[in-house]
Amino acid sequence: MTARVVSVSASPAHVFSKRIEPSITLLAGLGVQGDAHCGVTIKHRSRVAQDPNQPNLRQVHLIHSEQFAELAGKGFHIESGQLGENIATAGIDLLSLPVDTVLHIGEQVSLQLTGLRNPCGQLDSYQRGLMAAVLDRAPDGKLIRKAGVMSIVLTGGAVQPGDPIHVSLPSGPHRAMERV
Repeated sequence: MTARVVSVSASPAHVFSKRIEPSITLLAGLGVQGDAHCGVTIKHRSRVAQDPNQPNLRQVHLIHSEQFAELAGKGFHIESGQLGENIATAGIDLLSLPVDTVLHIGEQVSLQLTGLRNPCGQLDSYQRGLMAAVLDRAPDGKLIRKAGVMSIVLTGGAVQPGDPIHVSLPSGPHRAMERV
């Protein structure tokens, strides 16, 4: 299966779920045009409270749609946009990619992965038990976060469902993504 975009979402307000759109426009160095998290500096409210001048490494949130099926197997009903992602993908294991991987989407957009989305308590407010469902433990006890990945926009443009995604891994050594 070729990796592709399944859906795109945005919201001008800081709300948990985002509205599905026919397409979104990504702006280089900023994020999704019209989205509450668009900007050079961090827009995530808890991070703004810590230091509003931090660079925005969370411009675009991606989640692999296969996660929705995994959650369905645990009794949750999740659809695109409901976990606050901007782009839902298929055919690519986003969580296994290293930091600085570049995703080429469609004919011109490129995103650089910066790290993992850190799940928060809002997940349980949305559906009880969802926070635990997107966390796991590796055999060595290390916490595994499965709520998607964050990225910055290197090259902007329009993104819509069906757009192909090509992966460019960074030169080694590769670093596993951590929460951002």
